[in-house]
Amino acid sequence: MKKIAGFISLLLLFASCNSDDSDMISIDNPEISLNIPSGFPELNSFVSLNKPTKYGVELGEKLFSEKKFSADNTISCSSCHIQANAFTDQHAQAVGIEGRIGLRNTPSIQNLAFMKFYNWDGSKLQLETQTLVPIITHEEMDSSILEVIGKIKDDAVYKDLFQKAFGDESITPERIYKSIAQFEYTLISANSKYDKVKRNTASFTESELQGYQTFQQKCASCHSSELFTDQSFRNIGFPLNTDTNEAGRGRVTGIAADFMSFRVPTLRNIEYTAPYGSFGQFATLESVLDYFDSGVLDAENLDPIFKENGKRIPLTEQEKINLIAFMKTLSDTDFVKN
Repeated sequence: MKKIAGFISLLLLFASCNSDDSDMISIDNPEISLNIPSGFPELNSFVSLNKPTKYGVELGEKLFSEKKFSADNTISCSSCHIQANAFTDQHAQAVGIEGRIGLRNTPSIQNLAFMKFYNWDGSKLQLETQTLVPIITHEEMDSSILEVIGKIKDDAVYKDLFQKAFGDESITPERIYKSIAQFEYTLISANSKYDKVKRNTASFTESELQGYQTFQQKCASCHSSELFTDQSFRNIGFPLNTDTNEAGRGRVTGIAADFMSFRVPTLRNIEYTAPYGSFGQFATLESVLDYFDSGVLDAENLDPIFKENGKRIPLTEQEKINLIAFMKTLSDTDFVKN
């Protein structure tokens, strides 16, 4: 009888230790609050399945800057997504290993937790599945996730971080994707002058105010909400990328009506993200507005905003100056600091 009682005691002790270990993992790797800004839309539904944690984010940030992701160990995510440029690279089109030129302009990385689509053509609905795209793309990293794991699996620092983030040292594709997404979910920009005006802690200049009024009249139907994008796909008659691989949203859906339609980009931090357009067609904001004013390329699926208004958005020179002054109030200097 004593032996049975002793065995039961050991089982209870073992169960208690296991429970304590589980609690310690939870306590030592707490969830990180995203501090959702007032007026922002709902989070992408996938965020709740991969909530950012202290060590998940730390691991994701390290992986984001890991050059071993590329075949020749020269390119990381942060090579193209540079924080000082609101996580863009100032190239017309992304530049990968061996100087290879990509199909499109590097999009900014900000407020991704609130986005419904990723990539210019919306080919990904979940941030956790987007990471693999640059890794395997010939013009970018030209590698594979198994090759990446082979390069980092014996790294003591990575082993420690995977242990802290996920409970053991196992390095898997899913964990890599999840941790990078966790880091990217934390990249929230909502402290620009515009935001301060909304909080009544700053005021627009006269030019900025007039630009805001013009923006509401002529731009806000596409660049709507606090994200400054309605997340729709539109053909707005920009000069065409003649690369035969390009078809815009049509590349994803196979629908003719989506040909050369692209996701409406956010205007937040637009001051830092030149050149503009899906393949960097425009060097400056001035050139974008001049193009809208002079008239865009016609197309069967040209957006009605242009189609029904003589293929243009008429703007006076003063309206252009004021619009740019307003758009610069969307610059978040804290966000772009290293």
